[in-house]
Amino acid sequence: MSLTNLPHIARSEGDPRIERKGPSSMSGADRLARALGWFSIGLGLAELVAPGRIARSLGIDDKQGLIRAYGARELASAVPTLSIDKSIGLASRIAGDVLDLGTLATALKRDNPQRRNAAIATALVAGITVLDILAFSGVRSSHRREPGTERDYSDRSGLPRGPQASRGLARHDFQTPDDYRADGTVAEALPMLVA
Repeated sequence: MSLTNLPHIARSEGDPRIERKGPSSMSGADRLARALGWFSIGLGLAELVAPGRIARSLGIDDKQGLIRAYGARELASAVPTLSIDKSIGLASRIAGDVLDLGTLATALKRDNPQRRNAAIATALVAGITVLDILAFSGVRSSHRREPGTERDYSDRSGLPRGPQASRGLARHDFQTPDDYRADGTVAEALPMLVA
């Protein structure tokens, strides 16, 4: 089932059908940021739910509380990353990546029996950091406006025939439907309140 058909499940009889979607206004950087935001949610939940397992697999058993805090940080950075102002969330993700890399550096000691796992995790975090930086710079450049420039909407109108042709249309040829008309006043229609 395609995503285009999903709205038809809850569609009322008589509602128009969505036959096809138009092109997305999201840039590649926006889509990458959205993917990184969902990744943050997954990683953050894993760090909150299983910090002990993660710590043991990396050989840093004494850092379970720190891993849980990193999970909360991941969830907090996911919210703005998935919102309209993605650059704030991506900047917080980059700062978090630096913290993660610093923590993983302590697990790369020669006496750590899980050093290989820590090296793999460090490489993965470094790769994610590169993606975060690419998404951040892409989002910033695609949504940048030059200082002092304003968008010009002077050639647009919500009135296809212009404002002059639209003035007074509501007064002409308007018939109030019978079921909208009421006899008497609103006060007469309300039940009497007994004090």
